[in-house]
Amino acid sequence: MRVGILCSRVRVEEKLLFTAFENLGITPDRLDERMMTVRVGEYAPPFDVILERSVSTSAGLVATQLFEAAGVLMINSFATSSTCADKLRTTLALSAAQVPQPHTEIALSGEAALEAIERMGYPVVLKPVIGSWGRLLARVNDRDAAEALIEHKEVLGGVGHHIFYIQELVQKPSRDIRAFVVGTETICAIYRSSEHWITNTARGGKASNCPVTPELAALCQRAALAVSGGQGGVLAIDVLEDPERGFLVCEVNHTMEFRNSIDTTGVNIPEHIARFVIESARVIA
Repeated sequence: MRVGILCSRVRVEEKLLFTAFENLGITPDRLDERMMTVRVGEYAPPFDVILERSVSTSAGLVATQLFEAAGVLMINSFATSSTCADKLRTTLALSAAQVPQPHTEIALSGEAALEAIERMGYPVVLKPVIGSWGRLLARVNDRDAAEALIEHKEVLGGVGHHIFYIQELVQKPSRDIRAFVVGTETICAIYRSSEHWITNTARGGKASNCPVTPELAALCQRAALAVSGGQGGVLAIDVLEDPERGFLVCEVNHTMEFRNSIDTTGVNIPEHIARFVIESARVIA
């Protein structure tokens, strides 16, 4: 079996993944999408399966399309990755599957965005449709802040910033949950705690073990199936705890980091991923 790992940068996660595959008797090849050149219709890469771990969302999506067109099994698939990479598409997929999530409104002009924010009531959260690591999130506490942020997005932002993704600010504890799904199994989860309303570990949030209850496992499985067209994959589900509604799925991530979650949970996340990749390739062989 020929296994590839697509990554322009070899971070701690990728080193752990290479080791996990080698421990299972397979030495994967590293593929750097920056070095790819493809003649469409003639490309025949010598791989059975490739795990996509690009730090560039756009480059990863392009490379995934090229490999899939050449008949290579990609994990995650282009359909799954492109849904997770776009918060609007994620929200629509979760809604279609009736997965509980925060109230969200989409507006396509500054005027409409301000009306939506006023209708939802302060505070709200403005998010870029494409983005990660908690960057460019904005908590909007009043009309003055809303008007200023909308103007900045309209004048300074690119085309993507003219799509206003507006979400209620859930009155959660000073933490959220990141759960890891491999295939369709919720293998472990962490709390990400912070005094700041943004709890991403990339922004200083502290990780601690979160028990995977049957309720949490079932919710994360539903979310993973929703964004993957029923296939499952290698995904991280961000979950908020609402005091009245319970668990709400906030985001789904397709190339998640996990270095801080292995010792925290006691779960060998890279081994789970490697086993899933190998088993997925054997199923279609």
